[in-house]
Parts: sequence; structure tokens; C-alpha cells
Amino acid sequence: MTSTTGDIALLVIGTFALLTALTFLGEVLALRRPGPVVETYRTRVHSWWAMVILFGLALILGQAGVTLLFAFAAFAALREFLTFSTKARADHLSLALAFFAVLPLQFLFVWLGWTGLFTVFIPVYAFLLLPIVSVLRGNSDRFLMRVAETQWGLMICVYCASHVPALMTLDIPGIGDRSVLLIAFLIMVVQLGDLLDFWFGRRIGRHKIAPGLSPKTWEGMLAGVASAALIGAVVAWLTPFGVLGAAGMAALASATGMFGNLVLAAIKRDKGVNDWSHLIPGQGGFLDQLDSVLFAAPVFYHVAHLVWMP
Repeated sequence: MTSTTGDIALLVIGTFALLTALTFLGEVLALRRPGPVVETYRTRVHSWWAMVILFGLALILGQAGVTLLFAFAAFAALREFLTFSTKARADHLSLALAFFAVLPLQFLFVWLGWTGLFTVFIPVYAFLLLPIVSVLRGNSDRFLMRVAETQWGLMICVYCASHVPALMTLDIPGIGDRSVLLIAFLIMVVQLGDLLDFWFGRRIGRHKIAPGLSPKTWEGMLAGVASAALIGAVVAWLTPFGVLGAAGMAALASATGMFGNLVLAAIKRDKGVNDWSHLIPGQGGFLDQLDSVLFAAPVFYHVAHLVWMP
């Protein structure tokens, strides 16, 4: 067993211990204070078990496992997003190309380490190609809206998601085969930052960031980002950044993810839905779970590339 595999195993064991404690708490609450809130909590914990097991297996399998996992998550998220987008029969071919050509090619380029291509494939080539495919069908009704929403879906659900496995292609001095741990670090600090933002916002939050859109408060967000920075410093051993660098990267990723959550909340409000789907029991859809990570991943990737790559 390599040191990297050992560290992954340690993370998985620690996470399982935490989930076991949360599961036990749910059973105790169900006996003492049964009700819909407790049942929702228990459902979410059960969903967390499945997600952590899948993510842990992907980390152990390495680059291929992580790439396949996030390709599947991107497919599910894109499906959720485009379910609520404006479409016409003229867009059927371009949508099929988005799902079955653009998406797999993007993750193939990441897996092959073709950095110059995967960073421009969707923002440039798919941006130009898909509208051409649609316009050849001769339907101009709400054309800009149809094209723009498809492009947005590809950028958020596929392009941003592909930057998570792309972290394994970074050639940072001294990182070796430990680049997979950067993914664990990113997801950990973003998700825990979101959770603590919610917790602090409910208790000390006074000033809402976007009244009428989200219950997020400035106080909760600042406390969540600060907590993410502290967590990043504690688990700095997962990264090549050092303690202060890891804290700064955690704070940056957490803050970016929280604003991303607000952006997607605005889109859901515009579409009149509370959740993107009900695919994950008690958690909504893949896009509901990954919104913060999707926004944080490209920023985290490019800052790591610019600051720590030689």
C-alpha cells in the first residue's frame, strides 16, 4: 500500500466514523422526537452514505475512476439543467451532440491530459458549433434564449465539472501521485463550508445577501468561509500548498462555491422549482449537491496552476 492509498483509506475511515455517529444520532432522535424534520435528516444521512462510498471507491481507483464518476455526475446534472431550459425541435440534434459528443470528449481530453484542448473545447468550439447545428434547421423562434441556455448548461454542468478530475493532471512539484487528494480536499472544504454557512446563518445571521432569493446571510457566509479556511489548514497534509496556502485555497474555493450556490438558486427561482430533480432521496438532484463544487473547481484549478506550477 502506497502512502497515497493509505491517506485515502484514512479519509474514508474517518468519514465513515462521522457518518456512523450521524446515523446513530438520527436513530436516537427518531425515538425521542419523531417527526418530518428528523425523517428528512435520516434520509439525507442515508444518501450521504451512498455518495461517500461511491466517491471513496473513485478515489481508490485513481484518475480513471474519478473521471468516470464526474462524467456521470456531469451527464446527470446537464440533464437536470436542460430539463428546464427553452428548447425546440430544431435543437434536438445539437442537444444530442451536447450529451453524446461534447460531454464525453471533454472528459476524454481531461483523462488524456490535453490541457490546451480541454480548457477551450466547450467555451470556444462547442460555443461556435452547436448554434450552427441549430440554425441550419431554420427556426429562429427564441433562438438566442435556446442557444444561451444550452451553452450555460454545458459550461456549468460539464466544463466546470471537468475541472475536478483535471486536478489530477497538475504537475505541482512534490505532489507525485497525491494529486487525487486535491480532489478530496476541494470537495471537503467546499461542502463543509456550505454546511457551516447554513448553521451559522441560522444562528447569527442578520443581513441577507440576496433578500427574496436565499436565506444566506453575510454573517453566515463569512463564518462558513472562515471555518473552511480553518478546516483547510487542519487537512493541509492533503495538499502541497503548506498550511497558510491550504487555508487560503480553502477560503477561496468556499467563497466561490457559496456565490455559485446563489447563482443557481436564482436560476431555480426563475424556473419556478425548488430542486433540480429528486434523483437523490432527501437531497434533490446532482446539480443541487454539486452547485458549489462546480463553481469552485475551475477557480481552484487555475489558481493552483498559476501559483504552484513551475
